[in-house]
Amino acid sequence: MGRTTFSWAVSSDPGLRRSSNEDSYCTRPDLGLYVVADGMGGHVAGEVASRVAVEAIEIFIQETAGADKNRTWPFPFEPALSLEANRLKAAFRLANRRIASAIADSTDLRGMATTASAILTGPEGACVAHVGDSRVYVLSESNLNQITNDHSWVEEQVRAGTMSPTAARQHPWRNVVTRALSGGEDPEVDVTQIRPVQAERYLLCSDGLFSVVGDELIAEIMADRNAPLEQLCQRLIDAANTAGGPDNITTLVLEVNAP
Repeated sequence: MGRTTFSWAVSSDPGLRRSSNEDSYCTRPDLGLYVVADGMGGHVAGEVASRVAVEAIEIFIQETAGADKNRTWPFPFEPALSLEANRLKAAFRLANRRIASAIADSTDLRGMATTASAILTGPEGACVAHVGDSRVYVLSESNLNQITNDHSWVEEQVRAGTMSPTAARQHPWRNVVTRALSGGEDPEVDVTQIRPVQAERYLLCSDGLFSVVGDELIAEIMADRNAPLEQLCQRLIDAANTAGGPDNITTLVLEVNAP
């Protein structure tokens, strides 16, 4: 089985109310790896957390390129998951440990944390891994579906049926995450196997987009086949800023190439 390849574009913007951008991202088509992370912690700490996590994920995926299931892994290998899913899950957990080390080295970084959402493709298939409230969507034909489940207080209320998605976008606790890479215990990483199909599009984004832009508009922008991917990324950011731009915004758009 050959590895799925993507055409891609990415854009990141501080938004209208933040002086710094604490989002980080990675695009490594040579590794089949794409990551978006949204740091938390104030001052420079959030920026450090997201950067440390993205770098750690990238390094581990690079180091394990060409590895097989007989390799010695830093965590127990899960036979129910593909090789790619095991690699990505281990990368997230190692990123969490790297954050712990950074916090131990500098008291100024205490309390920092980051979300992370990633897609990895390889010979055995493709997968999504996810911690926090950054999202991965897939646009198949004209239908937009969210692959990840937000690890946030408001999204848990939406899933429980006690809050509408519209109310969640306006709730004062909308930025409260229930799971993140924070340097504590090994995090629970959600991993989903995916089967990319030619012409499908994937969107990895931080909550600065979907906290103010509804899925209908995201789908409309993502479905435009006449615009280059770079323009779609910018239009998504423009939509968030038009809606107030209260947070940093990162948009990474992938389109599945012909096999």
